Amino acid sequence: MDLTPAGLFEDYHQDFDHLIQSIRTKLEVEVKEQQGEQRKATLRKVEIDLDAADDIISQLEVEIQGIPLSIRSQYSARLKQAKVDLNRYKKLSKDLHSQASRTDLLGNNRFKTTATSDDPYGEGNDRTRLLAGSEALNDGNRRIADSTRIALETETQGADILRNLRVQREQIENTRDTLHTADISIDRSSGTIKGMIRQMYKQRVVLGVLIAVLVLVVLIILYFKLIR
Repeated sequence: MDLTPAGLFEDYHQDFDHLIQSIRTKLEVEVKEQQGEQRKATLRKVEIDLDAADDIISQLEVEIQGIPLSIRSQYSARLKQAKVDLNRYKKLSKDLHSQASRTDLLGNNRFKTTATSDDPYGEGNDRTRLLAGSEALNDGNRRIADSTRIALETETQGADILRNLRVQREQIENTRDTLHTADISIDRSSGTIKGMIRQMYKQRVVLGVLIAVLVLVVLIILYFKLIR
């Protein structure tokens, strides 16, 4: 698994594409062929999928921050398009919810005027609601599984980041120790050089004194030989 920001972006974007495809199928195909509680159940599943898609968008926004600036523009364009697709299906879902509510209102009025004693307790509707509840429960379980998977992936990423930070800290500490050792060596070398310079000046002074003494001795010898 590629744990780089670009690799994680690709994984999350692929999950988003699959989720959007599922939402598109439910809204543009299944809902148009369904009625009553079955349509409501599908629309509830769409709401769950839209929430999951929102979570993925948030993850994409996080990962894109770590992508190098040299290639970030192409990922930004894909993120922008993903947001456009999500907003479009959010609006479509809202419109279909409104249509379903109006249809249910009209249907309930018709049912009150045409109901018979063949199904006095609404067993068919209870069965439909039970099926819809089961589907919603299954969707909830699937979303929990997806959330668990994302949490595990996030935990793995966090462990990798902590491991990298620990390695970097050790490198910094080693570099600091090396610099400290280098400072000590430089101080020692500086002291040695200063001592050599002082010794050189001393030698120059001694040499100057010796030369002066020799010149004085030579002058004295010449004086006694030439004058006396």
